[in-house]
Amino acid sequence: MGRHVKNIIFIVLGTALMAFGLVYFNMRHSLADGGVTGITLLLFFLFQLNPALSNILINIPLFFIGWRLLGRITFIYTLIGTISLSVFLDLFQRISISIDLRDDLMLAALFAGAIVGVGLGLVFRFGGTTGGADILAKLCLRYFGWSIGRTFLVFDSCVIAISLLYLDLREAMYTIVYVFIAAKVIDFIQQGSYSAKAAFVISDSIPEISAAILKEMGRGATTLQGRGTFTGNEKEILYCVVARNETVRLRSIVHRIDPHAFMAINDVTEAAGEGFTLDDNKQPIRLD
Repeated sequence: MGRHVKNIIFIVLGTALMAFGLVYFNMRHSLADGGVTGITLLLFFLFQLNPALSNILINIPLFFIGWRLLGRITFIYTLIGTISLSVFLDLFQRISISIDLRDDLMLAALFAGAIVGVGLGLVFRFGGTTGGADILAKLCLRYFGWSIGRTFLVFDSCVIAISLLYLDLREAMYTIVYVFIAAKVIDFIQQGSYSAKAAFVISDSIPEISAAILKEMGRGATTLQGRGTFTGNEKEILYCVVARNETVRLRSIVHRIDPHAFMAINDVTEAAGEGFTLDDNKQPIRLD
């Protein structure tokens, strides 16, 4: 399967999941959102305008303004993502599926955040977007010097604030839960199985520790040179990246060889290369 075909399939799948969550949870339980999606929900709740239509109408002028900023492939992916999202929004509104949550807004917010988050995470992970705020963010970066994160924050905050026109306080609070869950799920999907842990180890037994890690875990490591600011002594520092489920094993090896070793373990949002995205023959690991 060609790379572009695979990307398009997952982008379409992602928009289908996103539309499902928006129709059956956000729209049914009056949960708002940020960005262009939030504007479409706002227009739906205030004027009963179909989100499938408003999503296209809002994005068309943005496409004309920002297509040069996206690049050809990203523009095509964005176009596919935007159109497929509108198609699925319209389709799911026509299909009546009963999901009885007994008016439990917490469940609605959790499921909306999880489903929309997975959908949008897939769209982002495979190089697509759903238009809207992504284009605005790049325009603001070029012409006003705003960071992309700042643009998203300002735009989303304004949309959610305006959404208070139809939200009561209870719905507004659950909207915050939904947005938080969706953001966390999007990050998780984008990082996928390649998230890991990075360990820095300072010890007088670095050669023994690195040899044990290689033999027992099959993981390589890198030795760095450092100097203690208090003693002024030269120290070897071991840097090693392992999978999350290997952290306990790594800690056990270090403490077994040198109980007094200093070790700091940090999150790695993405790890690429041998042992993560490449196999022992340095060939890409296939996930399909």
